[in-house]
Amino acid sequence: RRFFDEAALSELAESIKEHGVVQPIVVTPKGSNYLIVAGERRWRAAKKAGLEELPCIVRSMSGQNRLEISLIENLQRHDLNVLETATAYLKLRDQFNMTLEEIGKRLGGKSVSAVSNTLRLLRLPKSVRQAIFDGELSEGQARPLIGLPESVAESIMKKTIADGWSVRRVEQAVALWKQTQDNPVKEKKPADSPHAEAIESLSKHFGTGVKIRTNNKGAGQISITFKNKSEFDRIRQLLENS
Repeated sequence: RRFFDEAALSELAESIKEHGVVQPIVVTPKGSNYLIVAGERRWRAAKKAGLEELPCIVRSMSGQNRLEISLIENLQRHDLNVLETATAYLKLRDQFNMTLEEIGKRLGGKSVSAVSNTLRLLRLPKSVRQAIFDGELSEGQARPLIGLPESVAESIMKKTIADGWSVRRVEQAVALWKQTQDNPVKEKKPADSPHAEAIESLSKHFGTGVKIRTNNKGAGQISITFKNKSEFDRIRQLLENS
């Protein structure tokens, strides 16, 4: 584990001073020393309480067994950071070649989708993961940002933190951004018509749409659009005064 809540650790230390270490920690031999497999939080609190010794259960186990036992214990803690859980899942998958189904079964029957969704949090940009780790952003607020470009995710994250956006508000912001990507504003291309300049000039003059059609001999017609009689009268007046 990387994160230990100091306030909770102090509270546990006070409890240990009064009642002692109720549950032994689990260790495994490593050279001439021992490696803590389960109970690092209790060990830290015991040191904080001034204890020089604490009860241990010594077990010989493989690296996979150590990780499994450590993760299982941590998952039972309410203060476990979701990114620490995701990182442990990743180790079980990549280092020990476990499937998501196997991971779920080993950890109390979690579904494949639950394990997969937790792993997906590791795809978030580093700055967003740090915000989760620091407690500025909840898992629910961060989840909609998965898969977004880093700059977009960071922008929405900053607004979420600054304005206290709800999960629903974050989802709306992400949906709005995706909508702009699905329907981008197309840049107007230069008109291909040989009469583009004349069309633009006449449209400005009459204040309405103008079309020019010509054949290969140069003959053709000019169409001026009007919506109602008053607009027709206005255009006719312009033509008569030209």
